[in-house]
Amino acid sequence: MSQEELQNITEHLEELREDTSLSKNIREKIGSMIKILEEETELSLKVNKALSALEEIADDNMIPTYTRTQLWNIASLLESINA
Repeated sequence: MSQEELQNITEHLEELREDTSLSKNIREKIGSMIKILEEETELSLKVNKALSALEEIADDNMIPTYTRTQLWNIASLLESINA
């Protein structure tokens, strides 16, 4: 089940990465998160790395409010996998 949830999260991140209203820097960081989630490592390790990267992205002052909200929703999904 968690693999399906992880795929769903990756799809949400892909949508954000394609959002041209975000700066290139933010889109690249989201791309790095996607790569982390696609790694062939232990699930909890991937989720913790992704949460750390997500926190760094969400703290950026240049991110639109609606995008920050989407990122925190993704964080909630990741935390539910890790629980």
